[in-house]
Amino acid sequence: METTFANLDDPYPSILSAILLSATDYPLFFYGTNALIFIILLTLSFLVSGSEVAFFSLSPDQVEQCKNSNSSSDKMISNLLEKPKRLLATILILNNLINIAIVTLSTIVIWNVTGTKDGSDFFVFLLQTVIVTILILFFGEVIPKNYALFNSLNFAKIMGKPLAWSATFLKPLSWSLMTLSNIIERRVEKKGYNVSIDELNHALDITKDDSTKEEQEILKGIVNFGTLSVKQVMTVRLDITCIATDSNFKELIKLIKETSFSRIPVYQDSIDKIEGILYVKDLLPHLDKDENFNWKELLRPTYFVPETKKIDVLLKEFQNKRVHMAIVVDEYGGTSGLITMEDILEEIVGEINDEFDIPEEEGYSKVNDNTFIFDAKTSLNDFCKLSNIDTETFEDVKGESESLGGLLLEINHVIPSAGTQIIYKEFTFTVINSDKKRLRKIKVNINR
Repeated sequence: METTFANLDDPYPSILSAILLSATDYPLFFYGTNALIFIILLTLSFLVSGSEVAFFSLSPDQVEQCKNSNSSSDKMISNLLEKPKRLLATILILNNLINIAIVTLSTIVIWNVTGTKDGSDFFVFLLQTVIVTILILFFGEVIPKNYALFNSLNFAKIMGKPLAWSATFLKPLSWSLMTLSNIIERRVEKKGYNVSIDELNHALDITKDDSTKEEQEILKGIVNFGTLSVKQVMTVRLDITCIATDSNFKELIKLIKETSFSRIPVYQDSIDKIEGILYVKDLLPHLDKDENFNWKELLRPTYFVPETKKIDVLLKEFQNKRVHMAIVVDEYGGTSGLITMEDILEEIVGEINDEFDIPEEEGYSKVNDNTFIFDAKTSLNDFCKLSNIDTETFEDVKGESESLGGLLLEINHVIPSAGTQIIYKEFTFTVINSDKKRLRKIKVNINR
């Protein structure tokens, strides 16, 4: 059989192609040799692709086990993982070299079978592309990576020495690849991809068709979580349910029945002097006691936090200290409010109602999509969430206030009487109920 392509016009001259093409004088040897080489290359692709997943999916316990093991294969794994970038670069270089070899080999075979070598036959080119792509994808990516994921340690042990040898042999190439990668990383860091909270919220708004309203609210809660302070989330001083130390046991039990709270702050003389927190569960063994029972002995220490503390930091402190409630104090040490772990979690997942909560949310009702009625004590953060507006809308005018009533006092400067309308941007606030000391009910109309 005449050699078809071993000539000086070969568009892809190489030692490998020269050897393979010269073998076309012997068809059986030619096809058998190519088939064997093709299988070997696919096997190598299988092993190298799988090793990427195997090494980088090892658990911390497995890595520690390899580090402390006396086995040479385990030590090899530990040594390779000490330089993860170099290991990854070696794997990627090997994988690409093998895939190039597979494509080159398949091209030579297809040319020999079809008698074309210039790519003029589109059908032949398409057939080769589809077949080789499927083989590489299936046997060189999907199968090995799935297998290695569930057998990561054994797979890593098999490939430890081959990859160590390859890392040494390919060190110049891997060093070049890592250097280029580091340059790109530094340029990206200098350019900066810091995204503001507003941009993240806008990104969530434009993807609303891809998620439910509940999912949107949770995502927005996560985005804004680190920006909220304790003062924005706490139950304000006027709404704290607490009891004085001079109350008798009968009065305490009555308060617990009326409120159904599991933890109650206890004060002496005034709410600014919180003496401790009473856990209702601590009373269970003493329910048969009379009204003279000294229940103050059951008080637990109070955890105090400043108004400015961020709620993400407080949540971590709650977890570490194993407490669920904190008393919020102002700059003078007076009681400003109260915050619980439930209050913090509600900023992410929304309102959490248990069997004791009233199904209708107190202090809030929706007249239509643009009209709402709120208690004046509603926090600005809750007001913005419930009326679906940006939490930064009133940042310029709210001053130190954190409630809806406080916002109107900042805008109006005096306590408005019932029926007074206050207009700010697209919002029309109508005072429904107030007295000489405070606002109580406010109607809000939003001109969207």
